[in-house]
Amino acid sequence: MKKLLLTTLIVVTFIALGTAPAAAVSNHTVKVGLRYDSSAMASANLENAEGAGYEFGYFDENRVFVSLGRTSVTTITMNAGTISMESGDTMYMGSSEDYAFQTAGTQIGQSVTFVSYAEAASAAAVHGGWPAWINGAYTVRGTGAQDAYGRGTVSFSSTSVVVTRTGTSEILFEFDEGGERALGVRPSGSSTWFRGYKYPGAFEYPRARGGNLSVINVVDLEEYVKGVVPYEMPGDWPLAALEAQAVCARTFVCGHAKHLRSQGFDVCAGQDCQVYYGHGSESSAPTSTSNQAAENTAGLCIYYNGTLVQDAVYHSSNGGATEDGGRVWGTETGYLKGKLDPYEAQTDIPNYSYSVTYTAAELTWILDQKGYSVGTVQDVYVSEYTPLGNVNKVTFVGSSGTKTVSGETCRTIFYSSTYKKSVTSMRFDINGKNGGVWTGEGVVTSGGQLASLDGAAVISGNGEIGILQGASAAAVTSSGTVTVSGGIPAPSVPSGSGNHNGNFVITGTGNGHNVGMSQYGAKAMAELGYGFREILEFYYTDITIN
Repeated sequence: MKKLLLTTLIVVTFIALGTAPAAAVSNHTVKVGLRYDSSAMASANLENAEGAGYEFGYFDENRVFVSLGRTSVTTITMNAGTISMESGDTMYMGSSEDYAFQTAGTQIGQSVTFVSYAEAASAAAVHGGWPAWINGAYTVRGTGAQDAYGRGTVSFSSTSVVVTRTGTSEILFEFDEGGERALGVRPSGSSTWFRGYKYPGAFEYPRARGGNLSVINVVDLEEYVKGVVPYEMPGDWPLAALEAQAVCARTFVCGHAKHLRSQGFDVCAGQDCQVYYGHGSESSAPTSTSNQAAENTAGLCIYYNGTLVQDAVYHSSNGGATEDGGRVWGTETGYLKGKLDPYEAQTDIPNYSYSVTYTAAELTWILDQKGYSVGTVQDVYVSEYTPLGNVNKVTFVGSSGTKTVSGETCRTIFYSSTYKKSVTSMRFDINGKNGGVWTGEGVVTSGGQLASLDGAAVISGNGEIGILQGASAAAVTSSGTVTVSGGIPAPSVPSGSGNHNGNFVITGTGNGHNVGMSQYGAKAMAELGYGFREILEFYYTDITIN
């Protein structure tokens, strides 16, 4: 279906970007947390997608793999905790006495160490045990007893990791350095199956505090970017949009290490960081275009004042305007400045507008659960908008008090897994008054209010720049065509008061936190012919790309 593209009004300020030199990205190895904390695993399988076999070892402080031994087995399982072995090659995890006769493990030749994996493996074959790397030396370990049913149990330390042939009780290797180092496994091929996805690189299995295993993918930086781009942005989108996404993904991982100190990896693989699935699954994989985007931008990152940015954040869509990072998260950042967005309206965005209804009882329960109790909710309204028309404060009025929240809490406070309801953006209205869209009383920029339209610059729908004259102009907003002028907008008033009848209807546009790059905006700009640098320079302020 044809789509009519109307000129969208936006006031712009032209700023010359600095050319301060930026440091090159030096760390080309990324540690990605696939499983950790509550998702840590008692056992974790690997299966070769290409080639056959694995090397066992560890990664040193420079992230260089130190090889200790090798197996030709193509399906292996890394195990934590006591392993109970039953006849029939069935593996049970845990320490339940229901499954096996408990006995202390016996180390074959406890005082004997070997100079190589090959020697330890040969001795293990003779004695019926398995090769092991214990506290910096090769040795051999073996079972101590079996019961009348042919079952036995081997006890390991709280930091031991045991590798078995998947689906059997055959132990291939044991690794235990008291938590000082983690077992590393490097596949022979370029990708390996783990939990339904193929991952490049190698794996690491920390168990420093006992308990279950964390699973970390240790991968080259550019391979990591290829595994992010098509899962954060559809792989069939225009190349320039995917290139912008690739630069954001690379910058984010190079500038962020929030999990490194506590968890031992740089970045997680979910939405809390960036979605990462490596080489993908049988039904979903990177595309030739998404791979090309990563290759075309290899090594490029975003810098501000010559320093790699720490938060190259992005979101699905902003609903009409991005927002200052300081207003949303409380910390001002020079490159995260909000601005009206004329581009999103020029591409198709699924579920761009939304509406969700909460009863007073639902809001009362949600607030109680989140520690914001005001008694029985009687009213809720947007009590302050930002100059760009996004929500800055929401006020709840209850039978026992009033509570006002600000920043991103204005959005996240409405999320409820119990009621399966949420507010998806920072741009919304409650019960239809003074909504979170720009209503046309005046024209604002990220730098403040314009007193007059005379001389203001605008970007048209096709990207052309023009100069306004006169006192007013027509513009297209998410609410339709409106007349705008210079001058101060009318002050906001409580939008929920006297207009809810016990139900609170929230309507809005966009999806996400509204800070940084709009992914649908990037798509629209790419469709209009803009390159990835122009996209990034629009959504991030005063940046350079090197």
